[in-house]
Amino acid sequence: MFEPSYTAALERLNAFVPHAGRDYASKRNYDDLAYVSALSPYIRHRLITEEDVLKATLSRHSASAAEKFFQEVYWRTYWKGWLELRPGVWAQYRSDLQAALNRIQTESGLRQDWEAACKGETGIACFDHWARQLTETGYLHNHARMWFASIWIFTLRLPWTLGADFFLRHLLDGDPASNTLSWRWVGGLQTIGKTYLARPDNIAKYTEGRFNPTGLASFAAPLEGTPPPARGPVPVSGSFDPNRRTGLLVTEEDLSPGWLLDQLRPVATATLQTTQTRSPLAVSPNVTEFVRGGLHDCSARFAQRLGPVTEVTAQTLAAWASAHDLDQIVTSYVPTGPTRDALQDANLVQVLRPYDAAAWPHATHGFFRFKEKIPGLLGQIKGLSAV
Repeated sequence: MFEPSYTAALERLNAFVPHAGRDYASKRNYDDLAYVSALSPYIRHRLITEEDVLKATLSRHSASAAEKFFQEVYWRTYWKGWLELRPGVWAQYRSDLQAALNRIQTESGLRQDWEAACKGETGIACFDHWARQLTETGYLHNHARMWFASIWIFTLRLPWTLGADFFLRHLLDGDPASNTLSWRWVGGLQTIGKTYLARPDNIAKYTEGRFNPTGLASFAAPLEGTPPPARGPVPVSGSFDPNRRTGLLVTEEDLSPGWLLDQLRPVATATLQTTQTRSPLAVSPNVTEFVRGGLHDCSARFAQRLGPVTEVTAQTLAAWASAHDLDQIVTSYVPTGPTRDALQDANLVQVLRPYDAAAWPHATHGFFRFKEKIPGLLGQIKGLSAV
């Protein structure tokens, strides 16, 4: 379904843009990929960027005509910014996940229920369908993700962290911020006291009668958990000297380094894949191969500007830098998540994209306050696209 290349992303974008206005607004909640962009695997790894998507859509629609689609793009940006201001939430998730994984080693009933949910063998037809669809294709419609998470938490009564991990192991667009915070939101941990309940009538309507489940939970009591911490400082972009011997590090977090290459000429480039660190368990080959293909596509697209390219690990990065006698390693800012965890001891100059620098400082409260800033953010992008 998803070829890991810029060309495939651009083709999908161009096919969707004519439908980003009224069609998307009226049909986006139906569990049918024909009604959505399905660009998220590409945007998550920045094979194609949010700016690419927004500029292309603005070339065809006004900000008001495609308002719903723009909001969905900015939801991902908002989640990223929110977590950057509160990285402790990611650390707490990882700790709680390990505790839940320890439980399934000692509680046979929990392990059986968890395995049945992951295999799509719960007896709840819609849920089982989505579980199999996810493991087979690496993708789920956003509405199906919400229903799935709600059933996992409130009907099956499984730890939410195990569900978030299941998604992160299998989603091609699995993102530490969007995934973790969306599961927290469904369970009532993100917006304190507010939960999301999967209702049979809603599922029947938006699957157009394919599913009409019975026996789902009729009440969703908020989960108990630690309240979100106070927000911290806004990330600051690093600065580099373009006259020094510079190596470029390309991670799976940003596979469009052209904006950095406009500012520097690396003597060598390293590519780093950290997909396997998304979970303590095995990550789906679908995800691993998609990311590997994206890294190779990036290397091929920018081959004339990268210098010699070497695949490295977090452990061999320093040796690579030494072998090329580098004075500095420059990379796109690495957001909170497993890639940053893997690189925590690396000496890097992390440069923040202007898009993120403009949006993330507004992720201070809920999305609806952030949403007020979207017209101004779009105005900046529209201005750039007109230059």
